[in-house]
Amino acid sequence: MNKKVAIVGAGIAGITTAYYLARAGHEVVIYDKRKHPAMATSYGNGGQLSASNAETWNSWRSVKKGVKWLFKADAPLKINPSISIEKYTWIYRFIRAIPNAEKNTYDTCMWALAAHKLYKEIATRENLSFDMVEKGILHIYTDQSELDNARKVNKIYNKAGLERWEVSPKECLDIEPALVPPPKLLGGFYNETDFTGDIHKFCTNLLSVLETKYNVKHVNKEVKFLNPDIPLVVCAGVNSRELAKTIGDNLPIYPVKGYSITIHNPEVAPWTSMLDDGAKIVTSRLGEDRLRVAGTAELNGYNTDIIQRRIRPLIRWSEKMFPGINTEYITPWAGLRPMTPYMMPIVKRSKRNDNIYYNTGHGHLGWTLSAYTAQKIAEQITESSDAQK
Repeated sequence: MNKKVAIVGAGIAGITTAYYLARAGHEVVIYDKRKHPAMATSYGNGGQLSASNAETWNSWRSVKKGVKWLFKADAPLKINPSISIEKYTWIYRFIRAIPNAEKNTYDTCMWALAAHKLYKEIATRENLSFDMVEKGILHIYTDQSELDNARKVNKIYNKAGLERWEVSPKECLDIEPALVPPPKLLGGFYNETDFTGDIHKFCTNLLSVLETKYNVKHVNKEVKFLNPDIPLVVCAGVNSRELAKTIGDNLPIYPVKGYSITIHNPEVAPWTSMLDDGAKIVTSRLGEDRLRVAGTAELNGYNTDIIQRRIRPLIRWSEKMFPGINTEYITPWAGLRPMTPYMMPIVKRSKRNDNIYYNTGHGHLGWTLSAYTAQKIAEQITESSDAQK
């Protein structure tokens, strides 16, 4: 007989973990301090399920850019220079992880490709609608050194199994006719297998299936400490670190703030998902009537305020790249990505308490990776349960 299992967090990591545990026959209950699922990090993210964005950020190029961007008000990356041991320890560990960047990029791409298949299996099996658009992702470049680096990274992607190829400026326009290219467009990379979708809608609809078909319970309750007598999976995003501390575990997670705007009824907008490497901005079409534009990374603690000077660059970029697009009706959003310094999620059992497991720290790739890591942690719990029979 399989065990009861508790999950803390009703975002994409928690909901998918609940799904695979329930499918394995476990009795599952999800705890979240919010009444509805996917209301924090999983609410307004970039919308991409992107193996082609698997490159980890750990590089001296990123460090140099970060220093340069300290003095630019609308830079893609902002770091609050105020003293914080947690923040500067994370940055130190980020630098220490640079030698492992290539391996971590390869592994992340492999996980993302596996997750792609799992998401589609879930959607088909459970008849889920989440405004999925399968048009691939186009990365565009205006800087020669960045394009050269993309060529190196693409070799890693190809080894991992991702079919992605270089395209000329003209081919960029053929792929996405709505694009008005930047003056210095050098070219891009494109793959057909990445796709986009509404993460909040996916979580909401899958939770409904879990409750009605698999008898999963969703409890509106905040969990402040860990002391379970049944297996428990921590999928609590940026709150995972504080929860882990209650049993003496130290999770190297720091909140990296991201912003997005959702443009409603966009008549002139791309259907192909995009990433502008220079601006570090992504776009995702969410069905017929919405375009999600997202970007920026901000190390500023647990602040979730929507700061207009960080929203304005997203609006300006949208108007420049897609002239005629109506940005009068937008929904701005800001959320905290739970990032590890080595850019890989934490998917493991606690060494301090055999009942506690972690599936957290996915950073900017929570939507991309969670189906795979959820299946992985569910298998660990099921194997442990079977061994105790």
